[in-house]
Amino acid sequence: MIGQIIFILILAAAIWLFSKNVAKIRRNILLGRDVDRSDNPGERWKTMAMVALGQSKMGKRPLAAVMHVFIYVGFVIINIEVLEILIDGVSGSHRIFSHPLGGLYGMLIGGFEFLAVLVLVACVTFLIRRNIGRLKRFSGVEMTEWPRSDANYILIIEILLMTAFLTMNAADHKLQLLNYAHYIRAGSFPVSSILSPLLPDNAASLEMIERGCWWFHIIGILAFLNYLPYSKHFHILLAFPNVYYSNLNPKGKFTNMASVTNEVKAMLDPSFVPEPVEVTRFGAKDVTDLTWKNLMEAYTCTECGRCTSVCPANQTGKLLSPRKIMMDTRDRISEIGKGIDKNGKDFKDDKTLLDNYITREELWACTTCNACTDACPVNINPLEIITEMRRYIVMEESQAPASLNNMFGNVENNGAPWKYSAADRFNWKESH
Repeated sequence: MIGQIIFILILAAAIWLFSKNVAKIRRNILLGRDVDRSDNPGERWKTMAMVALGQSKMGKRPLAAVMHVFIYVGFVIINIEVLEILIDGVSGSHRIFSHPLGGLYGMLIGGFEFLAVLVLVACVTFLIRRNIGRLKRFSGVEMTEWPRSDANYILIIEILLMTAFLTMNAADHKLQLLNYAHYIRAGSFPVSSILSPLLPDNAASLEMIERGCWWFHIIGILAFLNYLPYSKHFHILLAFPNVYYSNLNPKGKFTNMASVTNEVKAMLDPSFVPEPVEVTRFGAKDVTDLTWKNLMEAYTCTECGRCTSVCPANQTGKLLSPRKIMMDTRDRISEIGKGIDKNGKDFKDDKTLLDNYITREELWACTTCNACTDACPVNINPLEIITEMRRYIVMEESQAPASLNNMFGNVENNGAPWKYSAADRFNWKESH
């Protein structure tokens, strides 16, 4: 009974803390401007099924895709076993699903064990790739000590959790064979039965190992759950809604500001009567000028570096890294959120996303080719943030690069990006 009470208290504390941190992230995301992404729900569900559930964009890198599927499927399916542990912990039962599921229970436990091995293989492979293979896309100025450590922490935690699961089953298996106490004959242990000879034969020692691994496994999972809001692995939860709310417009189609569109229409048609539009700022100077979807994407970023690895600007030595754009956005909105928690909702500081986090050189290095958006496995769009910040620089500060200012002048004077007047535009043909 004491164990049940302790377990219930730990479970309640873990759920409360997780809910509190998720609520803060939700609050931070909603600090962004509103944008309507409720159109075409059928297409959105299809996109989510293919990209988030089906992992369709992972296949461009086969080894990483296979290893990620091992972890992904293992994470989803083994949660059935976690549900049983939670019920056992609250009720004081042991393997409560074994009786109602009958023979299916053995198949499930056996399947869980094979999945645990695949998760172990994938995690070890990813650790080797990161720390021994040192893939280039896992490096960069934005990949400071914390992002690198974060990835390793998660992989190590998953290895420990799967090891505890298999050891728990191995001890349970031996206790079942000994007909010890409440350890009923239940489950199939194709992997842990191989490990069981390594464990002692003494029933009391086996029970201590089984209970120790049981507590370590479930407390580790609850700790992992509360680590997620502080980690890039929060994408486990946000990937699905982020993909659902993807921008379904063709890549390269830019948004127009309603206030600017109204001005143009009024110039072309004096009888045009625009609807009132609230204008706070042209483009984005800080994260609160971005949309909630941009901020959701920042929290969804997996820091995998696929976007940066295909960015032509980055590959030619420019400062731009699309991954850094997303990480900077997340860091800035998190900083504002902490300020609100400490000082109230009217918190303001002297920092902005532009200049304090992202330099103008980074922004103007972008070729707007959309390679980063196409490469992202969860449909994050760094280009939207880049173009909104460029819009601010041009429309609010009038500080576009000289080459762009020349083009703007030509469009205004000649109706085209070139310096020639309309009357002289075809003079080139006379020399041919």
